[in-house]
Amino acid sequence: MSKQIRVLVAKPGLDGHDRGAKLIARALRDAGMEVIYTGLRQTPEQIVAAAIQEDVNVIGMSILSGAHNHLFPKVVELLKEQGVNDILVVGGGVIPDDDIPGLKDAGIAEIFTPGTTTTKMIEYIKSNVK
Repeated sequence: MSKQIRVLVAKPGLDGHDRGAKLIARALRDAGMEVIYTGLRQTPEQIVAAAIQEDVNVIGMSILSGAHNHLFPKVVELLKEQGVNDILVVGGGVIPDDDIPGLKDAGIAEIFTPGTTTTKMIEYIKSNVK
């Protein structure tokens, strides 16, 4: 029996909309993953603390506010400061194509934009979890 994948779904920043994050959380749960949802308006520090406390394999962040270039890399930076290098970090939301290479250079493993199927996200996580 393989270990169940644990995923922290987080909404960093000031977004007040989490329908997409909840949809993703449900899809991941239905795919057999254990999902912890942090709720709205989480700081990078709160996200990293929850990820370490919950011993997750994956952090999935959803953002619509446009602050992805600041908040996503900050989460990766804080993980590194804590000596955590085995958590897969992915993000999604309304993110311009031009911003994606910089986010990946900052350590975000994958960015899922509107129109990405939940099947594609699930397969990506299963194939890339550390």
